[in-house]
Amino acid sequence: MNARQAEDYLLGLELFGMRFGLDRMHRLMTVLGMPQRRFASIHVVGSNGKSSTVRMIAAILERHGVRTGSYTSPHLRSFAERIEVGERPLSDADLGAAVAHAAHAATLVDRTAGDDGDRVTQFEALTAAAYHELARREVEVAVVEAGLGGRYDATNVIPSKVQVLTGISLEHTRWLGSTCAAIAEEKLAVVPDHGSLVIGEALAPEVEQVVSRIVGERHAQLLRAPPPGPLALRARGEFQRSNFALARAAAGAFRGALDERAVARAAAEIDVPGRLEVIGDEPPVVLDGAHNPAGAVALAQSLAATVAGRAVTAVIAILDDKDAEQMLSALLPLCDRVVYASVDHPRSLPPAALAAIGARLGGPPAEVVRDAGEALERARALAGGEGAVLATGSLHLVAELVRERGGARASWL
Repeated sequence: MNARQAEDYLLGLELFGMRFGLDRMHRLMTVLGMPQRRFASIHVVGSNGKSSTVRMIAAILERHGVRTGSYTSPHLRSFAERIEVGERPLSDADLGAAVAHAAHAATLVDRTAGDDGDRVTQFEALTAAAYHELARREVEVAVVEAGLGGRYDATNVIPSKVQVLTGISLEHTRWLGSTCAAIAEEKLAVVPDHGSLVIGEALAPEVEQVVSRIVGERHAQLLRAPPPGPLALRARGEFQRSNFALARAAAGAFRGALDERAVARAAAEIDVPGRLEVIGDEPPVVLDGAHNPAGAVALAQSLAATVAGRAVTAVIAILDDKDAEQMLSALLPLCDRVVYASVDHPRSLPPAALAAIGARLGGPPAEVVRDAGEALERARALAGGEGAVLATGSLHLVAELVRERGGARASWL
């Protein structure tokens, strides 16, 4: 496969949706020769901050001379972004080859599918491609972000040495449970017997109870990240300081003692696309993929330092499985104007519905421009050279704004 064929193959698997369960993944791994057992692994689960934390752990380990790979989701421009070796995404040729191997394995696994059409899904095929490629590239450790949950997530076939919990908030309740405690149960199922679980400093009491019980039942080691230190961090946002503190603790749990100079270099050099990412300058455009209430609150706490007193015109698009009212309650007080938009996704909330919620909340003057690209241009015009533009509410919105027109669309899963 070439890169475009690989992208088309993966997008075509959306037909089979998203299915929990590890049976197909175990069979894929068997066909591929158990690649996930040829490198050590760190498994990152949680509700927000997973991709940032994964990138930061990988950056710290790389600067300690450890050959490191990573696997994150979703992506902004290409599936190749999800699989990195040495902090570099796969080349087009490597993506095509890795997906071709996974596709061949999926064909063999699909032959055993029953009448219910229990076929390999997009995320399973991509995860299999990632594990195959990371093993082929002989990484010493892979830092892996769980896709959704943990217990039945396709990533959960790795014998991880360290597990990391970034935090818990109500999300994906249809699949993970209706309480933070239930969601924590699903995510912390990735902790094996005698594992090493690294957690942040602030967890809800009901989540702390689940953590304590699981650590006790599995005789695991519990490590709590210290408060964020004074390191100069390239990634913007106070929430990234907490993520880096967690990443540092996880890297230490994996490797042992850390070189402070190497940690400082990682902090100064690592960036996270799509999280308080600033593009352009007149006006500056801030891209942030906050996609749930907790993410919106974190964004609200950090935006002022990024826009430096400029009036903010926001472009907001939200999917229909998110708590739009809670998100807008956090976001609208930051904004002087809003342009509500939609994204190329079957679950995108109609912009008019968002506008109605915003009006009910007493939000600022608002317009509706359905197309995301046109909404951004309208927001630029409204902001003028003295203002700033914020585009947020969904990573799908950020992806749509940074992708080249005419290229393959972003994944819906």
